[in-house]
Amino acid sequence: MTQNPFALFHTSGFFYLTLPMVVMWIIGLTLIYLAISKKFEPLLLLPIGFGILVTNLPLADLMKPEEGLIWRFYHYGIQWEVIPPLIFMGIGALTDFGPMLARPGLIFLGAGAQAGVYVTFFVAYAIGFTLKESASVGIIGGADGPTTIFLATKLAPHMLGTTAVAAYSYMALVPIIQPPIMRLLTSDKERLIRMKKLRKVRQIEKLLFPIISTVLIILLVPASAPLMAMFMLGNLFREAKVVERLNMAAQNELLNIVTIFLGLSVGATMNADSFLKPRVIFVFFLGLFAFAVSTATGVLLAKLMNLFLRDKINPLLGAAGVSAVPMAARVVQKVGARADKHNYLLMYAMGPNVAGVIGTVIAAGIFLTILR
Repeated sequence: MTQNPFALFHTSGFFYLTLPMVVMWIIGLTLIYLAISKKFEPLLLLPIGFGILVTNLPLADLMKPEEGLIWRFYHYGIQWEVIPPLIFMGIGALTDFGPMLARPGLIFLGAGAQAGVYVTFFVAYAIGFTLKESASVGIIGGADGPTTIFLATKLAPHMLGTTAVAAYSYMALVPIIQPPIMRLLTSDKERLIRMKKLRKVRQIEKLLFPIISTVLIILLVPASAPLMAMFMLGNLFREAKVVERLNMAAQNELLNIVTIFLGLSVGATMNADSFLKPRVIFVFFLGLFAFAVSTATGVLLAKLMNLFLRDKINPLLGAAGVSAVPMAARVVQKVGARADKHNYLLMYAMGPNVAGVIGTVIAAGIFLTILR
């Protein structure tokens, strides 16, 4: 018996295809293009773009609760708070706290660059976002994708895809966004400042730092425990020099695997019904505002510190206080080299850069403590 061709058409996805879904395909394909052609955060934007594409295919049901394949990645990996902390363990294994320990005063630049997070929180609330939504938008200013995902999952899961894509997009655009702000806020003379040679950090200092930091920060902000504990555990793997297999696994295989699941799951939350709304545009504008404010306050704080320091800080280092590791530090080096090609700022910039990671995690913990 021959089945009615029209009835067969009703069982295909083509029958249920809508214009908003096609629009989301275009957005997903754009992210894939940027990842491949422009190399904008390819490790995340490529799987996020593909996740957007497949979640907007009608009848695929990849995000159907309890049944969908990607829903399981999302539920057990992100909702259960597994993937972001694992990514932080990998980041910790890749992080060298030596430059920050060599000149501890640079920690303040990492803290000062978090101002954009808090300023944007109040701005977002003033224009109509709820407190929880405002926190999820403000944390974009820290330029830390895993922390943004971690916080949005807990406070505003309906905004997870939007805030994550905004965070990773601005991380990729650090070389474009930051330099004009840095040049605007510093003079030619300030950009020529050369930093005093860093002291050599002893191995015992590098070993004690992750342990002491874990205890103090988690006691101070308990809600930061999942990210901070894994971050410092990864760093302890690195500095212990006796678990190289664990260190390399955290840096490579484990980090790569969870990155795939993270990107795909985040992209799959961006279906047409939840993403194509006017408020989404506001999130991207506010995210850019947060990032710009964080960059500016980092630079301005360095200038303020110079009023009281004998050994001056190159104010460009303040821009590295955002958590985009190591991109922000490289931008500092590039802008500084334009003023003086023999001025090497990269290692100094890594101090506030890694301090910024800690600062953003603490900011997320504060929001969770107050708002959850």
